Amino acid sequence: MDMRLELVPLPTTDVDASLAFYTDGMGFGLDHDVEPGNGMRVVQLTPPGSGCSIVIGVGMSAPDAPRVQNLHLVVDDIDAARQLLVGNGVDVSPVQDMGGVKYAHLSDPDGNTWALQQIPR
Repeated sequence: MDMRLELVPLPTTDVDASLAFYTDGMGFGLDHDVEPGNGMRVVQLTPPGSGCSIVIGVGMSAPDAPRVQNLHLVVDDIDAARQLLVGNGVDVSPVQDMGGVKYAHLSDPDGNTWALQQIPR
């Protein structure tokens, strides 16, 4: 039996700010942005090369919902990935080498946190 993680909901207080952060800053693809009714808005985005997407929106979580911490984006070249994101205006920590595995950290406008990770191959 396969079990595929394909969608991670992230709490947000400002959908438009989050949408701009993930598309313009992070380079995620916009899969859809729909308003199914009752004031609800659902925005699904996918990181380049990923089989898993994120979803943000209105009416999907309470404004005070806990933030998601330390989601990992695995990259082949962390220095190039960091440089691209910084060039797009994203605040990314310096790269840290943790014994061969490298990390850099960032957060979205709502405090959901991410780690860029480079694993030796």
